[in-house]
Amino acid sequence: MSLYIKQIEQLIILQRVDDEILQLQDVIEQAPRKISGIEEKIQIQSNQKEELTERIELLNQQKKKLYQEIEEDNSKIKKSKNKLMMVENSREYHAMMREMDNLEKTNRLREDEKVALEEDLESKSNLLLVLENEVQRMQEEHAELKKDMETKTREAKQRLEQLSQERKNASQAIPAPILSRYEFIRHRLSNPIIAPVEESICTGCHISIPPQTFIELQKGIQIMSCPNCQRLIFWKNHFEPEEETVA
Repeated sequence: MSLYIKQIEQLIILQRVDDEILQLQDVIEQAPRKISGIEEKIQIQSNQKEELTERIELLNQQKKKLYQEIEEDNSKIKKSKNKLMMVENSREYHAMMREMDNLEKTNRLREDEKVALEEDLESKSNLLLVLENEVQRMQEEHAELKKDMETKTREAKQRLEQLSQERKNASQAIPAPILSRYEFIRHRLSNPIIAPVEESICTGCHISIPPQTFIELQKGIQIMSCPNCQRLIFWKNHFEPEEETVA
């Protein structure tokens, strides 16, 4: 195996290692974001739950007060009916009738208010139950996600240590000028950094390279760059076994 082929192989290994390193770094960076995202959702739902609980408490206070007022009015109506039996003239009778009518009218309005309030309470209590279940579900999801992210982060860091050594080994087998070009391209272009050329087409930018450049590339003497995208290139056939001729 020629030195040229060995260097190309090491560049390909280096690119594979760098790709995996980027993926693992993304896992490590995304973990706290994912956990923070669900924590924010839990906080929002918890705030809504707290506001709804306060609203239900207020409605229950209004309900208690309304029930008390209805009971007091019923007591007044009952007393007025008893007094009505004791009136001695029509003037007093009509005055008491008007008072009773007003009390009964007020009581009917309060009864309507009571029905509306109880419906509102029932609706909000059902909504509170939904929110409580949702918060509990999200808290369970958060616990599972946190545990999963901790495991993935730990495994990613362990794998990164292995890849660091693999990268060091591959880098040592590549001449410094070529390695410098590789690093320069890696920070400026998207993958691939080193691309095979197939039928004179660079698979990195999908543009045909000049005929003379393709001829030089086929010789496999020195590592070359694509004139169009500046990626490092190699001839694909150098890494494919020749097909056996069938007699």
